[in-house]
Amino acid sequence: MVFKNLLRRKGRTILSVIGISIGVAAIIGLGAMAQGLEAGYSAMLSGSKADLILSQPNSFDISYSAVDEAIGEELTVMPEVEAVSGMLQGFVDTEGVPFFFVFGYPEDSFILGRFQITAGQSIFSKEVHRTHGKSLLLGASAAETLKKSVGDSIRLGASVYKVTGIFESGDAFEDSGAILTLSEAQTLLGKPRQVSLFYIQLEDPALRERITKRVERLFPDLDFSGTDDFADKQQMSDYLYGYVWVLAGLAIIIGGVGMMNSQLMSVYERTREIGVLRAIGWSSGRVLLLILGESLLVCLTGGLLGLLLGWLSLVAFSSVTSIFGATQELQAGLVVASLVVVLILGLVGGLYPAWRASRLQPAEALRYEGGSGGGNVRRLPVGGMAVQSLWQRTTRTILTVSAIGITVGAIMALEGIIRGFADSMTEMAIGSDVEIMIRQEDIADTSLSAIDERIGDKLAAMPEVQNVSGSVFNFVMLPESSSFLILQGYAPNEYTINRFVIIEGEPLKSNHQILIGRTAAEALHKDVGDTIELAGSRFRVAGIYESGIGWEEMGGIITLRDAQVLAGRPHKVSFYALKLQDPQLAPQLVEKINREMPDVHAALSGEFVDELPDMENTGDLMAGISMLAIIVGGVGVLNTMLMAVYERTREIGVLRALGWRRRAILGLILKEALILGLLGGAAGIGVAYGLALAASSVPMGESFAPVFTIDIFARAIGVALLLGLIGGLYPAYRATRMQPVEALRYE
Repeated sequence: MVFKNLLRRKGRTILSVIGISIGVAAIIGLGAMAQGLEAGYSAMLSGSKADLILSQPNSFDISYSAVDEAIGEELTVMPEVEAVSGMLQGFVDTEGVPFFFVFGYPEDSFILGRFQITAGQSIFSKEVHRTHGKSLLLGASAAETLKKSVGDSIRLGASVYKVTGIFESGDAFEDSGAILTLSEAQTLLGKPRQVSLFYIQLEDPALRERITKRVERLFPDLDFSGTDDFADKQQMSDYLYGYVWVLAGLAIIIGGVGMMNSQLMSVYERTREIGVLRAIGWSSGRVLLLILGESLLVCLTGGLLGLLLGWLSLVAFSSVTSIFGATQELQAGLVVASLVVVLILGLVGGLYPAWRASRLQPAEALRYEGGSGGGNVRRLPVGGMAVQSLWQRTTRTILTVSAIGITVGAIMALEGIIRGFADSMTEMAIGSDVEIMIRQEDIADTSLSAIDERIGDKLAAMPEVQNVSGSVFNFVMLPESSSFLILQGYAPNEYTINRFVIIEGEPLKSNHQILIGRTAAEALHKDVGDTIELAGSRFRVAGIYESGIGWEEMGGIITLRDAQVLAGRPHKVSFYALKLQDPQLAPQLVEKINREMPDVHAALSGEFVDELPDMENTGDLMAGISMLAIIVGGVGVLNTMLMAVYERTREIGVLRALGWRRRAILGLILKEALILGLLGGAAGIGVAYGLALAASSVPMGESFAPVFTIDIFARAIGVALLLGLIGGLYPAYRATRMQPVEALRYE
């Protein structure tokens, strides 16, 4: 009977299934990237045949670890060591791919044996050495995705390389990247004489304890661990998992509200049918199980369809997902997690409709006429037919408004947080009292910007420039709190460091001192004179500052040299800020710098943030999230409005019999849908503020306070009305096609 009921109402069933399947597809597609990254790191480390790994402690990810290359020579001469290999990992942007991983190895690395050249030649071969220009080995998956073969050229950042060979390693993550010589990778990533880690092979595994004591004594500021332990410490996949469940959770919640709505409408629509079942002896428990069974079946079907859509998304967007090591195979863990989520959703979403159905009394249910909602008609003192119809069906209206509100509120909250961060970055630039900001050209992420200090000397020599201030932007994990700290590096006498107001202690004077923001000091329970460990080094808290910028006050300020050491970028800075002799010359100087210095990108301080690659990538991300939310929310509204038309078949028949034209019916249904959208938009604003309040209640959460501007409010209402319009078009059209005689016979 469960199958028959669902098949009798194919439209409602299909829409509910689609809404749930989109959320499951998000879990599969995005979860595959997180799992691919995690599995890729594990395979890369375990397949290295190394016994131990030496790296920078508490790095957010391998790509951010920095260890002095010279340490490798000291490791090599230790009697317990058989072989040592440095490796530098990072990511750059390439042709159509914003994040592309590259790996740098020295020519004598024992790791290279695991890379099988399937076409062309190794970059370490004599033939390649004799050629001019830059060369690389491209992973087989990357070659297929980017449509490259041996002899082709490929752009990485601002540099162009020749593909001399294609390799396979058996690790999807590595096969989706490229291998360079260590020196070439150091130049590309702006980390001269640095490696991300050292792979160490021992003469005898039994010597592990002895070498561990030796290394920890010689290099106390570095982390020495086994390959498995090191893989577990990587944080990037954990953050990616968090993003997966936030986005997928949003889609599933919206789909679940839509499913609850349709199930509730199903109970209203089948009131007389349920009355008949109760009259012939069905118990209330049996009716409850019937409706609950329908909900579970709808969710399970949505889950299975979502698995298919997720797999198709992995195939369709392989150019992006494969870069993170994601394969086109469905992972058992994600499949199980998805099905568990949808079954829980089926129970939660179907419980209230099932309980309501089980409470129907046979006599009352059999008297139900259908099409009017049953019960006493409640009227508002104001409002036309559209408003009255929504008021008379309060439960349906509340659920639909909730679905729209969650959709709009989530989008609005994300946009507000991004806008707040962008505004604070702009405020940072403008508050520094500088006219021009400069970053590295062609970078995938702001944290990767690395400008040679010699460029700073050239800038300082320009007659238009009064002052040049360099700074390093970085962040590190804090072992004592498992959170990260945003770090900025400035020379103690820099012009721009003056914008930080010291409220306790004294200004920065020397290396291994740190100024921490007021928010960070409170969250970490640190006072002036305390110490804090950053990437294996201890820093004394010299002072506590305020800047008026939330994310800065949850961070710290160290000397420029210390920041360069932690980032592994000696003689490099992330940004240059220029104070001019005449501020009116700023536009002309921006053009001059961009024309004469192709390695950097200059912008007016007020426009600098908008031109950051992070903002462009975030804009694309927001567009994707908004599209996903609109699709899921639109399906939910469509489901609701279609059920409303079915429910009011006789009412529409009466209106048509009284002379209402099709255009008037169309306008009535569309007006209801748009009112629902408008109410949902208003609810979404409340949801957005609620999410902002919840975010501010977590530790340091107030530092990322959202900024809600007029355009965000306007866009939120626009999205809400669009949801109403999308959801109301087909139901309105269907209502106009009803014939009066057939509609009046509807039971």
